[in-house]
Amino acid sequence: MLKISHFSVPRIPVTLTGLVIILSVYFGTVMNYPVLKKIFMLSADVSNSGFPWTAPVLLICAFLILFSAIAWPYLLKPVMCLLLLSSAAALYAEVNFNVLFDTTMMESVFETNASEISFYMNPASLLYFVGFGGVPCLLLCMVKIVPHRSWMVAICARMAVLIVAIAGIGLIAATHYKDYASVGRNNHYLNKMIIPAQVYSGYRYLEKKYLSRPLAYQFQGEDARVLPARNGKPTLMVVVLGETARAMNFAYNGYPRNTNPYTENLGLISFRDVSSCGTYTALSVPCMFSSLTRTQYNEPRAKTQDNVLDVMQHAGVDVLWVDNDGGDKGVAKHLPYRTVNPDLKNQACNGTTCFDEAMLHDAQTFIDGEVRNKILVLHTIGSHGPTYWQRYPEEQAPFQPACNRSDLENCTDQQIRNVYDNTLVYTDSILAKVIQQLIHVDDTYNVMLTYISDHGESLGEGGFYLHGAPYAIAPREQTQVPWLLWLPDNDARQKGLDAHCLRQKAQQASLTHDAFFHSLLGLYGVQTDIKDPALDVTQSCKISA
Repeated sequence: MLKISHFSVPRIPVTLTGLVIILSVYFGTVMNYPVLKKIFMLSADVSNSGFPWTAPVLLICAFLILFSAIAWPYLLKPVMCLLLLSSAAALYAEVNFNVLFDTTMMESVFETNASEISFYMNPASLLYFVGFGGVPCLLLCMVKIVPHRSWMVAICARMAVLIVAIAGIGLIAATHYKDYASVGRNNHYLNKMIIPAQVYSGYRYLEKKYLSRPLAYQFQGEDARVLPARNGKPTLMVVVLGETARAMNFAYNGYPRNTNPYTENLGLISFRDVSSCGTYTALSVPCMFSSLTRTQYNEPRAKTQDNVLDVMQHAGVDVLWVDNDGGDKGVAKHLPYRTVNPDLKNQACNGTTCFDEAMLHDAQTFIDGEVRNKILVLHTIGSHGPTYWQRYPEEQAPFQPACNRSDLENCTDQQIRNVYDNTLVYTDSILAKVIQQLIHVDDTYNVMLTYISDHGESLGEGGFYLHGAPYAIAPREQTQVPWLLWLPDNDARQKGLDAHCLRQKAQQASLTHDAFFHSLLGLYGVQTDIKDPALDVTQSCKISA
């Protein structure tokens, strides 16, 4: 009879204290390579040449204390496996995109849907996940925790580790405190680079979102009313909410490439100097539609009070939000809402994501509906990375060669620039198509369109990629956004606005997302006490009857 031997998993005998030491060394060196590298770079201006070499020792000592607190049988291994896997993903993002996992970034992570997560899946990210997280986790599962000879020995071993760690931190503080204070004072972001800080930041986000007491809802703008146009026609406005478009790559703003070929002859006005409220969608979108300024912005308050679209509903305006970018982030919770189904497989959708053209059918249906005051919001996927090449049809890609992969680190700067600019060209084609939809009903409505992006994007400048950097250190590529306005002169006059004045202001004014709430009301002609004339770009361009 054939005898089959049983397969046995090899076991690695290690004491609990020894396992804590191994894990502390791994996290203090390998997992925190990015922050150690940054400290070595910054220490060039520090007179003490030995200072940067204390950084891995300091981290190891800190992890010895941290991991000792959870070093209990049946607890340490499962907790550390979760830390290893999440930290491997964080390491990939830090090394390749300079991402910092503070509370705001974790909000962006938790607000990302499954489709968006798939954009970041590539051979390099999987290699990091498996190599730095999966393999160590497997090795950890193979460990057989060997008990000490007695409880007294176990306690003494644990105490010895803690004493050594505390002494190490104390010694480094005594000899290098001035160096750490000097580097840390000017580089506050360093603590956010320490892995696994993402776990703490994630807890802070979840605690703020789900465990905090909700605020009482505040209605505002209930006195709003639409001022009648001079020709008696209702108003039809389209707001195209861009995703990850940065102002400096728009031809309207002086970019040498023609990234606006479809609308260049349609008379659009470009506000050239506009700063965003945040550097990621989950913050910027609720902020820009709220009456709160960037410095005042408070997410719980913004989500428990009326935004500008709610105010327009109070004024009797029909509102529709059409989404192709993973959700409205709470802005449309009181509004009629349509979303593009990415599971479809047709000319516009591939089963995972859809081109923004997929929204135009719902847009046309809304436009063709009952004739009355209307505002349509189209939330585009725009230039969402890192899978930029999935944002446009292959035949609409004028800039080649393009980076047709999500692991941007394996593309040249020129390829990344090409693929990103192709997304802007495609967005411009969508704007042109929507404008044509409006032109076709110009005899029925006073029409206008405005396009504004939620935040910008880094394409490798200064080592930054994508977006989501803390605002205090975010490069201008992530905070300077395009804001376009299409408003025919005749329609402007019917709304009591001077289009020539708006063009001049667009060239000179320095604006922020703070102006968006109030300017939408001004452009549409909504009168309400909640509108701040100082933040309304139309205020100085009104014409008397």
